[in-house]
Amino acid sequence: MATVTLVYPKWQKIPEQTEFHLPPHGPVCVAASIPDEYEVKFIDENVDELDFSLQPDVVLLSMMLTCQLPRGRQIADTFRELGVPVVAGGIATMLHAEEVGGFVDSIFLGETEGGRLAGVLKDVKDGRLAPKYDYFHDFPPIESVGPARRSILNRDRYVYRGVRMVDLVHASRGCRFNCFPCATAYLGGRKFRPRPIEKVVEEIQGIDNNRLFLVDNSLAQDKTWVMELFEALIPLKKKWISHPILDDEEVIAKAAEAGCWYVYQAVFDTSDVIRNRVKRLKDHGIGVEAAVLLGTDNQDADYIKRLVDFLLEIDVDMSEFSILTPFPHTPVTATYEKEDRILHRDWGKYTTAEVVYRPKLMTPETLQEMYSYAWEHFYKDMPQSLRMARLFTELVRKEMADGTYESPSLSKERTWRTA
Repeated sequence: MATVTLVYPKWQKIPEQTEFHLPPHGPVCVAASIPDEYEVKFIDENVDELDFSLQPDVVLLSMMLTCQLPRGRQIADTFRELGVPVVAGGIATMLHAEEVGGFVDSIFLGETEGGRLAGVLKDVKDGRLAPKYDYFHDFPPIESVGPARRSILNRDRYVYRGVRMVDLVHASRGCRFNCFPCATAYLGGRKFRPRPIEKVVEEIQGIDNNRLFLVDNSLAQDKTWVMELFEALIPLKKKWISHPILDDEEVIAKAAEAGCWYVYQAVFDTSDVIRNRVKRLKDHGIGVEAAVLLGTDNQDADYIKRLVDFLLEIDVDMSEFSILTPFPHTPVTATYEKEDRILHRDWGKYTTAEVVYRPKLMTPETLQEMYSYAWEHFYKDMPQSLRMARLFTELVRKEMADGTYESPSLSKERTWRTA
């Protein structure tokens, strides 16, 4: 049987965050496109050791983040020296296609469904691997997207303090928005592409985990569709978190009924729009983690201090502070390149925890200091661990109310049993 080693390179985590590891979503979707005739070995270097003595027929290098590129290059170099062909794909490969193409045998650009990855593997077997397979924006029919292949995961690695981490799943692709720091419009297109709801429900029903993360780019793109999705999720009694959902009273109420207990909400100013949005979520029992971008052109040090005070005032449950980072193919990067404001392209430092450009209203050094200030000041009176415990306590209360709660010991047993 032909063998495939699928590798997800490690990267430097943000030091201010509590360290835990979620099962990566990209690799399990890629694995679903690998035909059954291949034996698949998956290595997530963030939790697994990569054994270079493995001699697969091909290595598939799945890279999501720009900061994974340096390690990805090392992995590719080592396997290629051993005579193993390396094919790279994923978001980071699409953003850095020319560079990645220089250190692997082949790059795959685009989505893998519809037999596309199977064709690449056949080319490997036949000894005619092409340097590039370009399906960029040539999207397969959304109906061809089936359940992710989560059986490749080492389940016992994704546990935090005895509690199994959420499983990731997506109900749609693409995003009709084009936010200035985001590359989603470039990668997945400006067209919203929802999966058939019955297929989403079927996949979620098959996930042996009550806690999920709906990783859709946005659940604010089509009210009719999202209301139908939430209605279909209600009988499953799953508990899920997501990126922003449509700021609409009816939608938020339905999301809570469908099991939403936690939302990542972008907070970009101190307006009543944000204040009221957070209040609506919390009024429906949905926890809020503020996703806060520091270093935009309207911010100086005093603005950041006021922003942190605002977050405490409106009582968001958690906050994640990120430094604006000019990733390739984003609107902000095009502007900064014209203005000669990008300091370097040391991709290992593109973690959103380090300043890699010149801000408009402060020095890079001041922005770095304000990044540290934001984390320290927000969590000064209640540290991350206590805030997370408060959220988790509320989740357990909801699970116990509808009979879906599993004790950590039982959850751990089920994790081992399904690994």
